[in-house]
Amino acid sequence: MVSMKDISARCGVSVATVSKALNDHSDISDATKRLVRNCAEEMGYFPNSSARALKTNRTFNLGVLFVDRARNGLTHDYFARVLDSFKVAAESKGYDLTFINCDKSTQRMTYLEHSRYRGVDGVVIAHVDFDQDEVSELIRSEIPVVTIDHSFDNKPSVVSDNIRGMKDLVEYIAGRGHRKIAYINGGDKATSSVTRNRIGSFYRTMTELGLETPEEYIEDADYRNPLATYSAAMRLLALPDPPTCILCPDDLSAIGCINAIREMNLEIPKDISIAGYDGIDIAKYLEPKICTIEQDAASIGRKAAEKLIGMIEHPKTTLIERVIVEGKLLPGNSVAQIDLKK
Repeated sequence: MVSMKDISARCGVSVATVSKALNDHSDISDATKRLVRNCAEEMGYFPNSSARALKTNRTFNLGVLFVDRARNGLTHDYFARVLDSFKVAAESKGYDLTFINCDKSTQRMTYLEHSRYRGVDGVVIAHVDFDQDEVSELIRSEIPVVTIDHSFDNKPSVVSDNIRGMKDLVEYIAGRGHRKIAYINGGDKATSSVTRNRIGSFYRTMTELGLETPEEYIEDADYRNPLATYSAAMRLLALPDPPTCILCPDDLSAIGCINAIREMNLEIPKDISIAGYDGIDIAKYLEPKICTIEQDAASIGRKAAEKLIGMIEHPKTTLIERVIVEGKLLPGNSVAQIDLKK
């Protein structure tokens, strides 16, 4: 393994000069920095992580707490894109990632214990039960934490603007002439702020537009569960006065709605319209293309990494704030234009 002593011998400078050049100290000339860095690259030098940790009191390792109760793992399109963006931004700043969990061989650890065991400098939390005691314990600890799509009073967060997104979606559908709009509510509305914000925005926007929402127009189905959405859509389609448009929990679950509609020998959007949420790739390739809200996963992941690294490297100047990232309406062609004069 190449050491700084080897580089100093090759360059004809002291080990201290090599160290300063590699760490971009201002008292070293740019020419010397270029000489040392080029030599280090040619020799295949990599800094020793243990030595760097002793010197900086940091491990340059970030924890990722991601618990997918549906066991979709990183095949979860939206969060996979968020975490990929987080990874790219973190690695550009010299940080590695470690996934945090509760199990270490046969010895069970809490999230906080595992974070300390791994020696992470900070943790990003996404897609967990935020009301869980172990999550609260980690939030209250000394470890810097940033949350995604959920906010705590004393921790920074990065959230998708689900309130604005649902408002834009409902206004677009109503603007196409729809007055009978049903909503399949995703997840657990009692614990998920995403779910609460979406359904709250749905009701509020419908009220602002002067549209009624019959109780039978609201169904529940888990996110990313086409089978559950299929059953919910079948119940909506069987109503004596069915809706003209069905909002699905997300784009993947919208497949279940599509299957139900086709099983009833109906055509989208000629006979009934649908819309989804998230803007995942499959929504862009299905035919008809699903009307949806594309969440800016790349910005969410990048901003979460920047905020967490800021808390680690600049704790006194990094603001504890809630960063809201807007999505974008993708009209697709799954929502028909209704002639209100008929």
